[in-house]
Amino acid sequence: MASINTGKVVVGGLAGGLVANVIDFVTNTYVLAGDWEAFARAHNLDPAAMSSASVATTWVIVDFLLGIILVFAYAAMRPRFGPGPKTAIYSGLLIYIAITLVVFGFANMGLMSMTSFVTGSIGAIVSTLAASLVGAAIYKE
Repeated sequence: MASINTGKVVVGGLAGGLVANVIDFVTNTYVLAGDWEAFARAHNLDPAAMSSASVATTWVIVDFLLGIILVFAYAAMRPRFGPGPKTAIYSGLLIYIAITLVVFGFANMGLMSMTSFVTGSIGAIVSTLAASLVGAAIYKE
């Protein structure tokens, strides 16, 4: 069994992170804009602070790290499921489900509306699977 190619995990992860950043930017800036404004009002938060450069930078970094995690999961699953898009989708779904379960818990606590949760989850599955597919296409052992 071959070992994980760490360099390719990072390169593929950064490529996947770039894809995730683009999709997440569109989702959060356009699709969920009204939901985020309502969230800020409901929680007495400054909408300008929520979209500040430091917050945006944090989310950009999060998406790049997510891309690396997605490609690492793909590399770890490859020996069992084989290389290719099917395994990339499995690894993407694994990470997506883990994160979405936590956010679902927060939604049930009232931190966001169920509509926002569902809309955000749809954007997240598109973002996560696209990032996983792109990152996996770059990864080679």
